[in-house]
Amino acid sequence: MAKREEKRNLETIPVGSLGIIPLEGCKSLGEKVNYYLVKWRAERESEHKDSLAFTGYQRDSYIVDAKVPRFGSGEAKGVIKESVRGIDLYLLVDVANYSLTYSLCGHENHMSPDDHYQDLKRIIAAVGGKARRITVIMPFLYESRQHKRTARESLDCALALQEMVNMGVDNIITFDAHDPRVQNAIPLHGFETIQPAYQFVKGLLTNVKGLHIDNDHMMVISPDEGGMSRAIYIANVLGLDMGMFYKRRDYTKVVNGRNPIVAHEFLGTSVEGKDMIIIDDMISSGESVLEVAAALKERKANRIFVFSTFGLFTSGLDRFDKAFADGIIDKVLTTNLVYQTPELLNREWYINCDLSKYIAYIIDTLNHDTSISDLLNPVERIQSIVARYNAGELN
Repeated sequence: MAKREEKRNLETIPVGSLGIIPLEGCKSLGEKVNYYLVKWRAERESEHKDSLAFTGYQRDSYIVDAKVPRFGSGEAKGVIKESVRGIDLYLLVDVANYSLTYSLCGHENHMSPDDHYQDLKRIIAAVGGKARRITVIMPFLYESRQHKRTARESLDCALALQEMVNMGVDNIITFDAHDPRVQNAIPLHGFETIQPAYQFVKGLLTNVKGLHIDNDHMMVISPDEGGMSRAIYIANVLGLDMGMFYKRRDYTKVVNGRNPIVAHEFLGTSVEGKDMIIIDDMISSGESVLEVAAALKERKANRIFVFSTFGLFTSGLDRFDKAFADGIIDKVLTTNLVYQTPELLNREWYINCDLSKYIAYIIDTLNHDTSISDLLNPVERIQSIVARYNAGELN
């Protein structure tokens, strides 16, 4: 990784002094990102470091002290405890962190995505338009599952994006948006949706031995038609075949707000004896991905690895424990972009993909107003790590 840092030789003048505000639900990720930025900027040799344009470039921490205290009634306010005038500000928020609680008239209330989003707006409001530029890094895009209208419905994600840019947000960076077309709601502002494909491949190769990454031994599977583009990308970069399941639903019934799935139908070549990579944007309850894994096992697939950007595990871990014990899944890889329970991190079947370094690269590059195109397309990095794995260089 040191070679890549040398390549990111950022000599351009920063947009402004760098500041990061990780909201409460994103504290640990924010601290890791800050660690990399402090380290790199201390090591980076630049003849301009002492010039006026680089004021505040090298600091012990880039985290700006901000709080969202609450009143006994559950109401809150955003407070920033130091000046942010002229700062290039990056706000990190995890709207899926349900572990945080607050007191509401004596009751303990868990924070919902709505609460986290409201807190983000409070901090933006507290900035009061004084920052040079505001970038919101929201890995799990708020309300991204409500991305299209099929009946008389609210378009919540589009509304949230418009609300953020109306409040003065310049750029929104998210990961693996459920449907990237929601950016059409804010056509004149920056919106990036980033795929953590390299981190998944790296996580798999550094933790699993004896993989043969070729057409005869491995295959990429999309669990539904909506996630095809993810599977096509990974399959193309790794040079593998791809298969797809589509959900046959019963449109005469509604259960828990959606039409129940009758069956998962498979389209693709034979999976017999091959290792499978099932890739999806999120594991919610996990029901769908485990049914797909079981269907692949029935077709005599070998090992099954699940890649999912957001591991929400809304129905707990029991069904994954059972699937692992029954030999239906081998490993599940999700990222640290959303809250992970200590129980999940200790599971034998779980591999955690850390994206803090990647986010630090993005922030560092954007602060210098330099293109992040090479960071968004990790083809070279993936092919390089596969070559190292095949040569036996990975531990």
